[in-house]
Amino acid sequence: MDTSSVDYAEGRVFSFEDESAIRPDFLETFDYSGPRQLVSYQMNEFAAVCPFSGLPDTGIVWVDYIPKQKLVELKALKYYFLSFRNVGIFQEAVTARIFNDLYPLLDPEELLIKTRYSTRGGIDTTCSIDSNEQ
Repeated sequence: MDTSSVDYAEGRVFSFEDESAIRPDFLETFDYSGPRQLVSYQMNEFAAVCPFSGLPDTGIVWVDYIPKQKLVELKALKYYFLSFRNVGIFQEAVTARIFNDLYPLLDPEELLIKTRYSTRGGIDTTCSIDSNEQ
């Protein structure tokens, strides 16, 4: 791990992968032709790695969307989320990355990605990106 350009926490730093290990190619869709509806998924076992300390960041990811013509296949979504677990990525960047991978894939009417991380240092972090606000 190159530590020349980034400050790191004191103590041990565990190795992790960079964002190239995230696998959007795992994502699959299938056709949807039903009525207009809100589709919501919640992943309670999300994990990535803090790129500052190398310690795990765990939390919940919500994906809420109104599909036009595509739905995401759930096993593929689970594998995609699992590809984050050894990646060093800041919490806010996770939310943006998921949004940026899912929005063009699904081309939904609306998309909301929300992440909520387990408490760290007494602080809870929640991040969200809503396509209606972009």
